[in-house]
Amino acid sequence: MGINHHPTLIVLAAGMGSRYGGLKQIDTFTPQGDTIIDFSLYDALQAGFKKFVFIIRKSFENEFKTIIEKKIKGKAEIEYVYQEIDSIPIEYLNAERTKPWGTGHALLLTKDVVHENFAIINADDFYGRDAFKVMYDFLKKTDITSYNFSMIGYLLKNTVSDHGYVSRGVCEVDCNGNLLNVTEITHIEKNEYGLRYKKEDETFAAIEEDVTVSMNFWGFTPKCFEFGNDSFKNFLEKNKGNLKAEYYLPTLVADSLASGKANVKLLTSNDQWFGVTYPEDKEIVQKAISELRMKKLYPDDLWE
Repeated sequence: MGINHHPTLIVLAAGMGSRYGGLKQIDTFTPQGDTIIDFSLYDALQAGFKKFVFIIRKSFENEFKTIIEKKIKGKAEIEYVYQEIDSIPIEYLNAERTKPWGTGHALLLTKDVVHENFAIINADDFYGRDAFKVMYDFLKKTDITSYNFSMIGYLLKNTVSDHGYVSRGVCEVDCNGNLLNVTEITHIEKNEYGLRYKKEDETFAAIEEDVTVSMNFWGFTPKCFEFGNDSFKNFLEKNKGNLKAEYYLPTLVADSLASGKANVKLLTSNDQWFGVTYPEDKEIVQKAISELRMKKLYPDDLWE
């Protein structure tokens, strides 16, 4: 069995926040000035994570580092990785592209700084302490040389917004809790009849509210990078002329499952997920965090 050190936590924080209207990564949600990332880092530290890798963009590097480092410097090892539009092989560069290459691409950029088992999360999602504890315990006991991956799963109905569409990785899971397939659906919304999604032909179809979805809380061994390089290259070949195509984490996972080598275990958490996609979602998150503080689940000062 491969030597397994403390797992690392990667934070996806390079997003544009176009639907939110600003950088969700550094927006504050409490009177104390806490970001959603603050709660994730606090929970991760409590769970046992000792190294954080932040995927960001150069355009807000200084502001982000100032916010993060004054809170967690000395509490954990910190690394930064930069996701830019030109962070791809030169033969695929397109001067007209303005959209980032997606969460799967972001993960691949961490290969040189992550050599241990790791979890990866979105910066703008609140996962809850139990989710971090469940993931940490799984990663800690997983052989670093294995292809045993994992995912914290949520019910779709608990992850949609009342204020517009969302993107989710819809999961097919067997009776033993193993992931069979994951499909990124980029447009899921509520209507008067329930939930529906937009198909490739721009028409809508109903989707069950109790399906399991990924909120980008994945657990990997370093073996995932073996699949990523070829998977991303295939994506680039297929999307040479598409200025908006993104390489999502579920695509990397689906390709690893298709290889027959990898296994992805569905992990469950007792905590409630919440997050922000639209400006109107902010008030809901603020209220939820306030209620957690009233229950004494978090101190008034996370970093005192």
